[in-house]
Amino acid sequence: MVQFRTLAISIFTAALCVSAPVSAQDLSVEEITQAFQKQKTRGLVLVPTASVSATDTETASVAAAAEEYNPLDAASQINVQVSFDFDSATLRDDQKPKLANMCASMKALDGTVFQIIGHTDSSGSASYNERLSLLRAQEVRRHLISDCGVKADTLKAIGMGETAPVNASNPRADENRRVEFQALG
Repeated sequence: MVQFRTLAISIFTAALCVSAPVSAQDLSVEEITQAFQKQKTRGLVLVPTASVSATDTETASVAAAAEEYNPLDAASQINVQVSFDFDSATLRDDQKPKLANMCASMKALDGTVFQIIGHTDSSGSASYNERLSLLRAQEVRRHLISDCGVKADTLKAIGMGETAPVNASNPRADENRRVEFQALG
């Protein structure tokens, strides 16, 4: 299967981050679906890349993940503030309802490939945060596949650690600990 990588026209920087990202738990299924459709048409160019097996994906370095991640401007991001226990990547039962509308929207957009990007705040070392963000993105992916019925081949998980804070003025802010979703095509 050919994997796709996006090239975004807009570049995310703290100076350009004027509006807050869209919080999926505040949106209906229809609003999430519309936001994904806008992502797919906002100047994204789809470029095929080499296929990666599931084993390779789990052992891929964060540097490779960084090459695959092309941040959207803040207004186009669809973020979910999923809380995890300290030093844990296990999705808590009380957090699963936050993903219900996201799941329904992904199923409605059958055939669309989605990228799940884990982010952390700046607490802890950069290497620790990179690994933790990847594990958390993989756990959300696992939940969407096993509990929601989203097709596995439509979900890609990467971890960005603390490298792309939504609140750059406070790198330890709670809103920097999030899972971002992008519709790739």
